[in-house]
Amino acid sequence: MKSDTITRYILFISSLVVLLVSAGMVFSLVGDAVPVFEKFGWRFIISTDWNPTEGRESYGALPFIAGTLSTSLLALLICLPMAFATSLFIAEYFRTSYVSSVLGTMVDLLAGVPSIVYGLWGFYTLRPVIVSLGLDAQGYGIFTAGLILAIMIIPYATSISSQIIAMVPTELKEAAYSLGATRYEVIKYVVLPNARSGIVASFILAFGRALGETMAVTMLIGNTNIIPTGLFSTGNSMASVIANQFGEADGLKMSALIAIGLLLFVITGIINALGKMVIKRMSR
Repeated sequence: MKSDTITRYILFISSLVVLLVSAGMVFSLVGDAVPVFEKFGWRFIISTDWNPTEGRESYGALPFIAGTLSTSLLALLICLPMAFATSLFIAEYFRTSYVSSVLGTMVDLLAGVPSIVYGLWGFYTLRPVIVSLGLDAQGYGIFTAGLILAIMIIPYATSISSQIIAMVPTELKEAAYSLGATRYEVIKYVVLPNARSGIVASFILAFGRALGETMAVTMLIGNTNIIPTGLFSTGNSMASVIANQFGEADGLKMSALIAIGLLLFVITGIINALGKMVIKRMSR
């Protein structure tokens, strides 16, 4: 049997395994989430009530959806300018300097730091700073959780973006310089058009990481089952409510938590699909 045929079979089997695992996850989540949807219907998604008291049970996922999107979007807004600027610094403006090498290494290291470490740092360092500045009396809320998420995903987005920018062919840039273009013009008209789809992909991946983050958010968001009313309001995310209440859950409450996990899966999938559409359009 030819080596290319063997390779094709291996790739096919690997892809099939990934597909079957993904389908199994969805099937399992849907099956366990059915009881709560049977009792509350689609009202589960838009309801703000979360009452686990036996005999008066009522569950709604809207506060957790709002908390997840609020913290993640805030993190992305903070991340965008900082990660973009840092990636240009590392991969373009000072790519051959010692400073760029050290900074790039540090960014790669920070991108791999476990989220619980960020959570601990945020709890013992960032939260007291926010309290001392008078921004939040307790240091718990959407702003604090979103800020720690931003700090967490900036190295992740920077690492990927800088690698994408560095992959732009040197010949294209040298051709632009030979025509009299300035460095700014080379970046604007050569580097960014060639790297923009990869840069967008890096921020989509960073946003996806922020959506599913658990421990860092759990330690700082305040863990109240209400819709946040402002940046300094407490709340809860979809991942954090599962982490906080899964151990003691059973019956309908367990089904509600699994349904929240299913919704998080769907939201992440929708965002990734939209991101691919944007990347495909930008690549034309």
